[in-house]
Amino acid sequence: MACLNLALGFMHELGIATSILECVQAEANRRPGARITKVGVKIGELAGVDVDSLQFGFEAIIKDTGLEGLVLAVESIPRVQRCPKCQHEFRMTDYDPQCPHCGEFATQCISGEELDIAYMEVDE
Repeated sequence: MACLNLALGFMHELGIATSILECVQAEANRRPGARITKVGVKIGELAGVDVDSLQFGFEAIIKDTGLEGLVLAVESIPRVQRCPKCQHEFRMTDYDPQCPHCGEFATQCISGEELDIAYMEVDE
């Protein structure tokens, strides 16, 4: 979902948690009487997000609110490269972009930069 607003600066993860909750609230407002119980996010390893800090900030923000009990499920997305020469896709490790299949160095990152809401579970 496109409504995630990256909050740069000192409280990066708290800003992300706030943006996730704004999206949850917007969805709840579109569904009167419904209760959102879980929100799933995809976070790439290159997104620069500390998942533990995000979880902590998320739980702190919803404490003693109508959203208390809302579950944040995080799916970590690995960095995957694609070789333009042989089209082989591989997980990049040790900061080595070289294609293990053909040896090409100029590979392209095709995943690992995600920071997206993937789904919301709703009780209607």
